[in-house]
Amino acid sequence: MNNSQNLSYQAGQTKAQAQEKGNQMMDSAANVAQSAKESLQEAGQQVQAKAQGAADAVKNATGLNK
Repeated sequence: MNNSQNLSYQAGQTKAQAQEKGNQMMDSAANVAQSAKESLQEAGQQVQAKAQGAADAVKNATGLNK
């Protein structure tokens, strides 16, 4: 393999490694986004449950829950 072929091979290897690293970073970002989405959904459900509990408490206190 002459010098030109070796440099071409090395450039191809570097390009492939960069593409793989980019793919890994994209996967990592997607995982972080999914985790954040799930956390926000859980937080929203907790807020909704607390609001429902507060509304029920008011109904019970005012006698509107009969």
